[in-house]
Amino acid sequence: MNTPAEPAAERRNGPAAGPGQGDPAAGRHAGPAVVADDRRAVTGRRRIAFAVYADEDRMPGVLVLLRSLALADPAVCEDFLLLHPGLPDSAFDAARRLHPRIVPRTADSRLDAFRASGYDTVVVLGPGMVVLGSLLPLLALRTGVAAVPQPGPAGGRTVRDDGLLVIQRQDVTDAVLDALDEGGEDVVDRAIGEAGLLEPLGSRYDFPAGRLYDDAPVPASTVVLHFEEDLSGEEPAHGGPAREARERFEMDDEEFRSAYRALPGPKHPELLLHCALPFPEGGRAPVDLVRQVAEVHRQQGRYDEAVALLTDAVADRPDLPRCHETLGISLMALSRYEEAEAHLLLATVSPDFAARAYGQLARLAWLLGRTGEAHAYAREGIDADPTDGNCHAWFVRTSPDQRAVPSAGPAPAGEQLAHVALFADGQENAGDKVLPEAVRMCFGSDTGPARWHERSVHRLVDEPALEELNARRGIVVGGGGLFLPDTAPNGNSGWQWNIADDVLARITAPLAVFAVGYNVFDGQRYRRERFAESLRALVGKSAFFGLRNQGSVDRVRELLPEELRDRVRYQPCPTTVARHLDPGLDDGLDDGAGRDDTVLINCAYDRAGLRFGHDYGHFLAETAAAVRAIGERAEVRYAAHMPADEKFVHDLRREHGTALPVEPLYLFSNDRIRALYRRTRLVIGMRGHAGMIPFGCGTPIISLVSHPKLAYFLTDIDRPEWGVSVHDRSLGARLAERAAAVLDDHGAAVADVHGRQEHLWSVTRANLAELQGLFGLPDPFPEGPRVPGPRTAEPARGLHLPDTRTK
Repeated sequence: MNTPAEPAAERRNGPAAGPGQGDPAAGRHAGPAVVADDRRAVTGRRRIAFAVYADEDRMPGVLVLLRSLALADPAVCEDFLLLHPGLPDSAFDAARRLHPRIVPRTADSRLDAFRASGYDTVVVLGPGMVVLGSLLPLLALRTGVAAVPQPGPAGGRTVRDDGLLVIQRQDVTDAVLDALDEGGEDVVDRAIGEAGLLEPLGSRYDFPAGRLYDDAPVPASTVVLHFEEDLSGEEPAHGGPAREARERFEMDDEEFRSAYRALPGPKHPELLLHCALPFPEGGRAPVDLVRQVAEVHRQQGRYDEAVALLTDAVADRPDLPRCHETLGISLMALSRYEEAEAHLLLATVSPDFAARAYGQLARLAWLLGRTGEAHAYAREGIDADPTDGNCHAWFVRTSPDQRAVPSAGPAPAGEQLAHVALFADGQENAGDKVLPEAVRMCFGSDTGPARWHERSVHRLVDEPALEELNARRGIVVGGGGLFLPDTAPNGNSGWQWNIADDVLARITAPLAVFAVGYNVFDGQRYRRERFAESLRALVGKSAFFGLRNQGSVDRVRELLPEELRDRVRYQPCPTTVARHLDPGLDDGLDDGAGRDDTVLINCAYDRAGLRFGHDYGHFLAETAAAVRAIGERAEVRYAAHMPADEKFVHDLRREHGTALPVEPLYLFSNDRIRALYRRTRLVIGMRGHAGMIPFGCGTPIISLVSHPKLAYFLTDIDRPEWGVSVHDRSLGARLAERAAAVLDDHGAAVADVHGRQEHLWSVTRANLAELQGLFGLPDPFPEGPRVPGPRTAEPARGLHLPDTRTK
């Protein structure tokens, strides 16, 4: 029992999480330089842990359990709470050798798992259990306390106190905790039974080994085999097959590491690193294992470590094309371009990897301004594999007709603004097509190449490029979520603008960072040192530094010294004030009448693991229910910002039998995208610009929050209730209820959008007044906010003409 001296909150909820006690950034392989972004309070992402209670005598059983858990579920690696009665820290050394996320916590009993602070779902195991199959279905559970009812007295069924439990902590009430504190036999059964929390599981999830006598085999469906205690003491009653099932996991550390590495299929990055590193001294580790480890380093932003491993592995080995490909990509991420090109060329000798390597070579050449070479590399890739989409995209992007100079000559350089941004083309993100034009609309009616010198944010700013930028009357960087470490990574800045600090220092034209966002995902790991250094240099150099939501402002200020923090200000994304910029939206729909009787929905799948965690099945089922309910009031259609977004439509039809017509926005012009969002009655979107663009067009929105930036925007407009977490247990009902409210009183919903927009427009106008003085520009809105148009013809071209300069 808890001692009276313990604080009441700690007795009730358990000790607070901190370093070594549930802190996701503590004690990981990534090392002190790699930080995991934690914004669960914003996104609602569930935190899951396994838990076991053990004293010193039961620790050998815990080690068997840990081995079985890793070998049965090699792609799963959640925190492992090791509850104990007060063991010294050294008692956990053996467990730490087997698992990278051991979190020791002092506890009175396994029942303290009900108080495991810092977690939403806790899967409680026992030191007498071995895991024989996947526990993923348990991690997807969302309600109550799941357990396997076992045979009890008088033919009844009971939940054993030492049995497997899946606890949803938000369902654990004070009454349940009080019942547990009373103790006694079958206390768990009584506590959760009286509260109506029991979610029965099949016997395969907690199968008593004691039922297996003589040579009875372990049922093939068994997921968790439960032995009494830890097999110590007298000979158990169960038969040989059960003992053999457990003995498979009684191995030393090196046997376990080898067994894990040899498993087929995907492995969790942290577990793989834990079981692979350090490589044994002397001799060479298997090349394929080195490549796998290097690939994990690359995916987690540790490009220098990936390069170090692979450089040694491929020394004098030109016959390792896959390793050369990974090494080349990692070197590109460090901006070591000449070395990267050499290794990627070595990768092209293999027919299996040639097209992929040529696609990377095309990108590398384009980054360096060698557009003709990029085109040639893409052509080589198509010859190697005519089906390679990446090579086709680069071939089109770098083709001579795309590089043609417009017939209307540009204005003199001194009269132009330079625009550094992400310019989407082809079938890329629709939001990234609309955004650059929206930025330019803030500065005047002419958004084309005559008045704007376009520079892709990803292309290296070398000496000729610096000269071109400085020749302009000013430089606008943005908007968009450019503060993201793993989109087109480079070693020069650590974020998307490919510029070294010493080159940035030699910019002489007035520099404005305009409506840029801090786009790091919840749970994403990245190294901050280079980014933070570049950020300090950028803020110091900028005459204006505006970020597109207050959340980004706060996050960036955290990375700056005190003297620079006040220079960071709020500048809303210009897509959110489109009604004030675009006369084409003055179409009589401001009162909400005359719109199509449709509701558009959008989902995103980039970095799906960070977006959904273990909740994708839940999300799909809940949105399917919402689509059916909303479909009784309006036609539901799907707005795909990218081809990959259409996965939702395929999954919805396959899993739930619901089909949706698709609007492929990635094929639309900017005007057509805005018109579609303007005509619909409601947009339910997961992408940032699936919310901001329709909002800017005056259309009500509901955000599916899977990234902090969506919640940040809703907070800025003082409407957090317009967002629903993709992890919300009642997601479907909340979406249906919110959608019904909008559709039932659509005029009021549209008016609310307009009211929210006024603050964003006032902030933008004040900032633009300052920027007009900075750049020596006239006020583009002397008679009101609307500017003449149209600007963008179908198809959406001309906004992103690549530089024709070659090296």
